Amino acid sequence: MDRMKGKVCVVTGGARGIGRSIVEKFSEENAEMVFALDMNKDTLDELDKQTPQNVRTFVLDVTKREEIKIFVEKVKEEFGRIDVLVNNAGITKDALLQKMQEEDWDVVIDVNLKGVFNMTQFVSNLMLENGKGSIVNISSIVGERGNIGQTNYAATKGGVISMTYTWAKELARKGANIRVNAVAPGFIKTPMTEKIPEKVLENIVSKVTLKRMGESEEVANAVLFLASDEASYVTGHVLDVNGGTVL
Repeated sequence: MDRMKGKVCVVTGGARGIGRSIVEKFSEENAEMVFALDMNKDTLDELDKQTPQNVRTFVLDVTKREEIKIFVEKVKEEFGRIDVLVNNAGITKDALLQKMQEEDWDVVIDVNLKGVFNMTQFVSNLMLENGKGSIVNISSIVGERGNIGQTNYAATKGGVISMTYTWAKELARKGANIRVNAVAPGFIKTPMTEKIPEKVLENIVSKVTLKRMGESEEVANAVLFLASDEASYVTGHVLDVNGGTVL
């Protein structure tokens, strides 16, 4: 398939899990170039060994605005544009409200919420110059419905949804063809969910209508649709990919 043919794409948190599946999906769909951004150089090096010529890795911290600025300028210099941005980078530092440390609140807010703001602010400027683009933000079912022990994570993922709605309105305000959507995954098999105890996972699966956890590729398929021209009349939308999960 050629659903991403000719597009220059950027995926944060692209070294593993959902992010890596998105990178691979965009590559398979013949994107001109897919930039996989991540803080983990070792994991990026592994990805480098297995990816085709239309994937490049780049070590980048979404909380460092100067790093983002330099990266966007490099892409602009070589390609003149960024067609697709997927804000996927995120972390968890779980604890019950009374036990949550301030530093754990701060770092999750900084990466998951401000990091999305940072990336989008710089990349959207380039999209506005070109008058087009597609931004897909990775939220979570936890951002829609909350979850015990995830005050910080839920706050960021709910904030991502609110920013999605806001940017969909702002970035198309002067006639630019820039679409902004979000995907809200449920419980997906990733390195992040591997840390969840087996008994907890069993309880989670029991509340899923389809009675299983999702695969990262299933999230990537949803992102692919929203990023591609097939979704040319879709903006300001949150697409749930949760197997019918009820919290």
